[in-house]
Amino acid sequence: MDSLIGYVHGYSEREARRLGDQADTLSELLHADTAYPAGATVLEAGCGVGAQTVHLVAGSPGVRWVAVDRSAESLAVARARVTERAPGADVRWYEADLYELPFADAEFDHVFVCFVVEHLSNPGRALVELRRVLRPGGTLTLIEGDHGAAFFHPDSAYARAVIDCQARLQAVAGGNALAGRTVGPLLRDAGFAEVSVRVRTVYVDDSRPELMVDFVLDTFTAMIRGAREQAIEAGLMTPSDWDRGIADLRRTAGEGGVFHYAFFEAVGVRPS
Repeated sequence: MDSLIGYVHGYSEREARRLGDQADTLSELLHADTAYPAGATVLEAGCGVGAQTVHLVAGSPGVRWVAVDRSAESLAVARARVTERAPGADVRWYEADLYELPFADAEFDHVFVCFVVEHLSNPGRALVELRRVLRPGGTLTLIEGDHGAAFFHPDSAYARAVIDCQARLQAVAGGNALAGRTVGPLLRDAGFAEVSVRVRTVYVDDSRPELMVDFVLDTFTAMIRGAREQAIEAGLMTPSDWDRGIADLRRTAGEGGVFHYAFFEAVGVRPS
């Protein structure tokens, strides 16, 4: 069984670039305190095109990394990205399903999962499998965004509608664009202990013009814009209403605009 019913964002070169831009933009926000001790063996589950991997290996020198994804094409991109940006990093690559990992019990000291469970049809099952390959006392870090945390000025019903369309398409594909709020309960339900949750907030106004471009336009709006054809074909919005919604989202990155979003990070420990 595949871990993901369908990846709503697709596997285009443009999407790979967007994921890389997103990871670069959010690296300090999401990974500033993500560090593992030298000599540890850490599994990155659902590494995709390696967008997070390059930042993880940079923040934890001397760690033995294992990166897993179900897509051979994404793994090839990830390997090339890490080779270019983090030469010498100790990373082993595996094509595998998160529901049935090819690893022994308690093989890893830590597990890292970012922007993955939002695409899973059964995240609880995947997390139980990840707990299996984690040693007792080891940690699992789980990071997700949540479209319900998106609000902006000027407000726009059309902009809110295009975000909702992307969330609905993701639900049809078996995922959950509101996964961020669930990370704590997911870990607890999967049998992890000492679960803690932190909210990482992105607030952007015109005093931060670089972030307006990098996050509001090139990360969030670009992600929503990529669902245009699917939304129109599904009859969720008309082309003109969709284009107005995207234009209104772009306006929030202009003079006087405000944009807010939040990511949720949960860390849990595998009990002895």
